Amino acid sequence: MANGTEPLWSAPDHPGWVAAINREGSYMDLMATIPLDETSLKQAACEATGLTDFGDDDWLQPFAVLLQSLEREAELTLMGRLMARHDIFMWLKTRLQVHNLLNKHPEIEQQEIHQPMVIVGLPRSGTSILFEVLWQDPAVGVPLMWEAMQPCPPPQADSYTTDSRIEQCDKLITQWNRVAPEFVKMHEMRGDIPAECGLLMAATFISDHIASLHQTPSYSAYCLQADFEPVYRYHKKILQILQWKNPRQRWLLKAPEHQVHLDTLLKVYPDAMIVQTHRDPVKCMASTTSLMGTLYSMRSDQPFNAEIFENIIMGEATARRLEQVMAQRDQGVVPAANIVDSRYQDLMDEPMGCVANIYAHFKLVLTAEAKARMQAYLASKPQGKFGQHHYQLDDKKFTRKSAV
Repeated sequence: MANGTEPLWSAPDHPGWVAAINREGSYMDLMATIPLDETSLKQAACEATGLTDFGDDDWLQPFAVLLQSLEREAELTLMGRLMARHDIFMWLKTRLQVHNLLNKHPEIEQQEIHQPMVIVGLPRSGTSILFEVLWQDPAVGVPLMWEAMQPCPPPQADSYTTDSRIEQCDKLITQWNRVAPEFVKMHEMRGDIPAECGLLMAATFISDHIASLHQTPSYSAYCLQADFEPVYRYHKKILQILQWKNPRQRWLLKAPEHQVHLDTLLKVYPDAMIVQTHRDPVKCMASTTSLMGTLYSMRSDQPFNAEIFENIIMGEATARRLEQVMAQRDQGVVPAANIVDSRYQDLMDEPMGCVANIYAHFKLVLTAEAKARMQAYLASKPQGKFGQHHYQLDDKKFTRKSAV
């Protein structure tokens, strides 16, 4: 709450069909009708896959914390409970399938992940558009939404663009736009576009992707103090699975949350090439508030509580986040050779110059083909293609164009 009384952000009205579904759900015992308990969720995943071994037990505690937080804090609507149960069911299925696959094919974990490029920064600081532009390089591979959501069976090179999972994922992920039409102005969603790393990590049940879906302060607090090394180890296994039957020359990855785990990231990927984006933090915080508020409103009608998300939308915590990276760079925890800075305004004013600087820092070759594809992509996706994203923080109103 802003100043302890007024909401910092208020959700737009639901589409009529969502409002009607949730209204009907309010007459039901939703906890009994759509259970979010460990036993029924695990049983559903096991029955769907025919598997029973979830692997190491390090996921069980965050899984339990998440379930408790959903029931006690999230105030889920009927639509919210349906979405939450399906998400968890999918992550459990993935966990079963990944463990089974690696048991049968231990050679997958010998796959080399060489010099992944990782985009980090404050949320809403231009990470998405930079991700999409760099993705145009033919030498780059990214985890697409469909394969991040369902990495097993491993994608095959000969069916990579026709896999049936693409359409299934597209229908699920664009559901966000149907539940909250305002979201399409903030972030493009399709089954065949790049996924953030939080989705690759979701089956560990320690992930900013999960925290971004519900107002679950207990779960968010748990993630803040969690050991992320097993999470990044699992992340690496997913990349190894994805490239096993469909090789990638070099991975391009992105998640704002990597910014607070750079030491762990480099422990797992010591040759990672980190690109840190920079934008006016006030505008980042305002846009993030609007984005996260919209995400939560898909699943709950409770007012947006900014205090829960202090670490990404409040000034002092944002400053600490940036200062931590500066200290890590000064101390050599993040070596200068492993990181380069990218200013949001430079990307807007002179995108190809911005890209050239990134490639020069890491001694990468920006080929004529890559450059031409990047320029064509920018021309086909102008700012504001999906509408203007208006957001407000206290007395400051900003307009953000959806392409960034």
